Amino acid sequence: MTAAAGWLRAMPEGEARPGTAVAPVPVDGRPAPSSAGDRPRPEIRLRLTLLGRVDAWSLTSQRVLPRTRKARALLAILALSGPQPVARSRLAHLLWSRRGNEQARGSLRQALHELHESLRPVGLPVIVASRTTVAMDLAAVWTDAREVLRATPEQPEPLDLLGAGELLADLDGLDDAFDQWLAEQRRRLRDAALLVATARLAAALDPEASVAAARRVLSIDAAQEGAWRALIRAEAARGDRAAALAAYADCRQILATRFQARPSAETEALAQALREDAGVAQVAPSAPPPAGAAAPTARGAPPAALRGARLGVLPLRVLGGTEEAESEALSIGLAEEITAALARFRWLFLTDSASLAAAAARSGGPREAQAAARALGLDLLLTGTLQRAGRRIRIGLTLLDLRPPEGVAWTQRFDREADDLLALQDEIAAQVVARIDPEILLIEAGRVAAGRPPVNVPAYNLVLRAIPALHRLDRSAFMAAGEWLARATSLDPDYAAAHAWLAYWHLLLIGQGWARDGEEVLARTERLAVRAVALDPQDAQALTICGHVRAFLHQRPEDALALHERALGLNPNLAMAWAFSAMAHSYAGDHAEALARMDRYRQLAPFHPFSFYYDGARVIPLLFTRRHAEAAEHGRQAIELQPNFSANYKCTLAALGHLGRREAAAALRARLLAIEPDFTVAKALRRAPVRRPEDRAHYAEGLRLAGVREG
Repeated sequence: MTAAAGWLRAMPEGEARPGTAVAPVPVDGRPAPSSAGDRPRPEIRLRLTLLGRVDAWSLTSQRVLPRTRKARALLAILALSGPQPVARSRLAHLLWSRRGNEQARGSLRQALHELHESLRPVGLPVIVASRTTVAMDLAAVWTDAREVLRATPEQPEPLDLLGAGELLADLDGLDDAFDQWLAEQRRRLRDAALLVATARLAAALDPEASVAAARRVLSIDAAQEGAWRALIRAEAARGDRAAALAAYADCRQILATRFQARPSAETEALAQALREDAGVAQVAPSAPPPAGAAAPTARGAPPAALRGARLGVLPLRVLGGTEEAESEALSIGLAEEITAALARFRWLFLTDSASLAAAAARSGGPREAQAAARALGLDLLLTGTLQRAGRRIRIGLTLLDLRPPEGVAWTQRFDREADDLLALQDEIAAQVVARIDPEILLIEAGRVAAGRPPVNVPAYNLVLRAIPALHRLDRSAFMAAGEWLARATSLDPDYAAAHAWLAYWHLLLIGQGWARDGEEVLARTERLAVRAVALDPQDAQALTICGHVRAFLHQRPEDALALHERALGLNPNLAMAWAFSAMAHSYAGDHAEALARMDRYRQLAPFHPFSFYYDGARVIPLLFTRRHAEAAEHGRQAIELQPNFSANYKCTLAALGHLGRREAAAALRARLLAIEPDFTVAKALRRAPVRRPEDRAHYAEGLRLAGVREG
């Protein structure tokens, strides 16, 4: 028996001899991991290292790594997918997605042969292949990446294996499908490790343990600002002020390099206390805040919103008129109505309009009012004017960004008849908030992207950075947005909006045809959407995203309608909810209601930044009500707004097919296939959540007439 074999067989699985340290045995120059999770298993015959460069060793210290990169990737896929067998078709697609089916299957057979030959010294086969599937006998294999997943907060040592490097670091660029699969595997491994490491840090009871636990978290993700603060505190508690300041300097450099952001106010306060030698114990650590709570900032500054922008609405300034008293009442009432309506958006934090008006009145003119708003800690201020001439009312609104560089962020003018002032007040307020919400979102995202001082915690900044990137639908930027959103949910597991936006990202991923692991992605999307609603049942956006997951992905529009109705009950001015509920009604066959809801969305937000998505949805009920010319025109306009969004091409193609416009259909079909090369009639029907058989048949026939392949 060799030394390595003796080490592996010395103890039963999951046990260690009391009082005995188990020394790792080198295997041909590569040290065996020393983690507590690396427990000997009597049946192990193959050792795989997938962290860093891929390698494989038998128990006789013989290297058994396949020669080609594709065979090594096949070995890794089987190791990470086991014990479940993997379909041969799936393996062929992951590694040879650009080849024809027959050629890909032949390449897979060749790679499997190479894999069997290279693993022959292991003894009994660890790869089990049938006519349709391939699996790995995990009972016979030790894999470092799987050991990481065995780590617990009580036994976190397997996490140290991550120090060997990135998962499958030498296999990037094999194939587009494999690269996407690999990115997802890396994210899953990192998220699982981060969950264990942060739990270990939270349970640390003394400075020595806190330093070790914090450094372990940061070795997994150096952007975890909470872990940096824990490290700074622990080093200071150990009496090493220089090490604490060095930790702060490292934190600042990493945040600036990766996110073009500065440390949060709490981190800066810790550093300031260290510089002044005041002791970090005077800076109390923040507890995880509830949704919508505000957190204190350093040095007596006004509180800043933790997960959103702080906004105030001033009563409109009345510009003369014969009915000044009535206009003053409308001005105050409109400010209060807009404030109440904006407060329904969970990521905005509103100052009471009456309190803001009183502070502004004490201050004097417009500039003094802005100074008063800054003193209250506001980021944005909505001001405006009201003019009245007989029955005509003109309202001009201006959104000011009070942070450097200050300026006008948004303006809008409304001209209305003053027949019913209360109805006018409701109508104006609804349209203002529906239009201003996405504008503020993009303003905040722009500040983060430009590297200006972050408003909030890093998780919020990551969400802001992701939103414009995912709507650009450039594939590389889109995938980066998914990474940022996933990291935001890890940084702040109780952040409902982060989970909702990540579910939304998955919706687009599947809709674009970029998701390869269908069932797993569907399940993950559902979990994220449900989690978002559970975290904040009053978040209308989370509810409507969850509804769209049920309607579009799970093809249960009736279930979705209840979620959409609750979302609209909570926030009747949410454009997304009107558009998504319109889609659900059309999927269920109620096309008249769908068009009515699309009309409401357009009335509220005719120039929504993401109108390419919502406007394009109008094509669905137009197609099924046989209004093909309208459907084709609406689809054309939506496509021009965002040529990378594949969903808008599909119903538009069907409409063109029914119209007999073959040349236009051919041009559009080519553009769609550039985004989603495997789009066919069969795939369209499989994905379509449309319930009525006549609607499905009409959709499929239109695609056929437009020249789309059958399948």
